[in-house]
Amino acid sequence: MFGIIRPCRHRLSPTLRTSWMAHLCGLCLALRDDHGHLARTVTNYDGLVISALVEAQSPAVGGRRIAGPCPLRGMRPAPVAEGDGARLAAAVSLVLASAKMRDHVGDGDGAFRRAPVAGVARRIATRWARQGSATGERIGFSTAVLLDAVGRQGELESGLGLGSSVLTATEPTETATAAAFAHTAVLAGRPGNVAPLSEAGRLFGRVAHLLDAVEDIDIDAAAGAWNPLTATGTTLTEARRLCDDAVLGVRLALKEAEFTDGKLVHKLLAHELETAVVRTFGHRPGGQLDEPRLLISPDLHRQPPPPGHRAPPPGWQQPPPGGYPPHPGHQPPPGQQPPGHEPPRWGRSRGTLAGCGVALAMCVTCQYCCADPYHDPWTGEPKSGWCRNCDCGDCGCSSCDGCCCDGCCCDCSC
Repeated sequence: MFGIIRPCRHRLSPTLRTSWMAHLCGLCLALRDDHGHLARTVTNYDGLVISALVEAQSPAVGGRRIAGPCPLRGMRPAPVAEGDGARLAAAVSLVLASAKMRDHVGDGDGAFRRAPVAGVARRIATRWARQGSATGERIGFSTAVLLDAVGRQGELESGLGLGSSVLTATEPTETATAAAFAHTAVLAGRPGNVAPLSEAGRLFGRVAHLLDAVEDIDIDAAAGAWNPLTATGTTLTEARRLCDDAVLGVRLALKEAEFTDGKLVHKLLAHELETAVVRTFGHRPGGQLDEPRLLISPDLHRQPPPPGHRAPPPGWQQPPPGGYPPHPGHQPPPGQQPPGHEPPRWGRSRGTLAGCGVALAMCVTCQYCCADPYHDPWTGEPKSGWCRNCDCGDCGCSSCDGCCCDGCCCDCSC
């Protein structure tokens, strides 16, 4: 699974999380139903934003069907999105994945430098491009704009050098995503949303291209591969500024559009896009780098202390976890258990052999990896799957606490 929009479960309310999963599974199943199981490998987190945009603008929100059990859902049925939004997301994902595979073949990356692998990859890429174009035509979307943008990428890159604008390299990606975002308004019957969503898509493509360049900058340098930042001499400080400006532009563009229910797209494109920028620039390996690849210090974004703030006295220490022990005779508040109370019981425990059998079944059905939560086969304790580990610290709701974004109220609290 790939993409820059990867919301942690702590940052989505139960309602939004269910809706997000419905679009993700809907994209996967649309690829399977129309193009076969192999096409499901191009399912990505960013593609579902297109499906979510169509639904958010449609008069009747919530077109769902119940899909059967899937290992990636912990063998549980779930509601999934269907319709033209999922098909548009599938078409865009197929065409862009086709172009990306051709690019890997052309560059001879990894296993693609082997002739048999490259030959198979070319055939798959050709088939995906044809299938994506056919799906796009059925819903009135011409994928030619995507193919044209991808075709211009190499020519533009070859003409860039030190001092050139890095935005010249991001222009094809911006054009492709702008076209896809704008067509969501056409499918939803909202012609007034074409312009603002085209702008939102253009800036979203800029962020995606820049973040991909930042993540690959060290790998490309080691391999001697072309990277838009190093080729143009763009510093990470400047790349961060461009990303922050684009995120703000996406927020402003979304305010110009009309939605039937825009909570999920607001969460994904306003908050999670900003989180992706922070994650990419703040979690790079290697620590601080010299210019022209200088990371922005997190202290630049730290708010100054409020008026009247007093620093702790010398010798002050953070209280231990759980606080200091109560004084003799202290009575806990009603409903609070004193220290030493029994741990919670989650259900009937199993013996060693029975637990091993259940554990084997859970392993085969991917529940250890993907279920959220799965239940411990011996104790019944609910736990999160390994691939559900979050990246947001304790909670991750630093930027969204109910009502946010200059008074826009959204359902994205914990």
